[in-house]
Amino acid sequence: MAFFLTLILINVKKLIYFLFIALSSFCWSQIPSVDIKTLEGEIINTSSFNNNDAPIIISFWATWCKPCKQELENIHDVYEDWQEETNVKLIAISIDDARNTSKLKPMVNAKGWGYEVYQDSNREFATKMGVNPIPHTFLINGEGEIVYEHVTYSEGDEDKLYDKILEITE
Repeated sequence: MAFFLTLILINVKKLIYFLFIALSSFCWSQIPSVDIKTLEGEIINTSSFNNNDAPIIISFWATWCKPCKQELENIHDVYEDWQEETNVKLIAISIDDARNTSKLKPMVNAKGWGYEVYQDSNREFATKMGVNPIPHTFLINGEGEIVYEHVTYSEGDEDKLYDKILEITE
């Protein structure tokens, strides 16, 4: 009898764990509403992110993160083509702390990135999105749902991201 109770308890724990994971991913299927800053220091709420029913890429990065900068540079090289073909918009969210925010605007300007770039210095948005580690990139469909994400960066990840963009725009 004790054996069967143990077996039932184990299965109940597995069921609870599965439900927790399923509900967690369901709850975060859309972007949370958080105040962040523009490079000029103005407050903007993430609920205002909009691309007229076209996809949005949200990339969390930092000035000290080499893979982050590499991913954003590689996307920059093809971004105009991506926009022409799919109307995708990229929003880059820096999680640099207050000590590094002074480096942010000059670096973005020097790179010539045509992205919207915002600061999440207290990492509230990153925390609510479950970001750890960076780079962490999300693809949002036209309905505002998170349909794809990847963590870290390897050469060629931008091609996989573009394939996913094409899937949701066809």
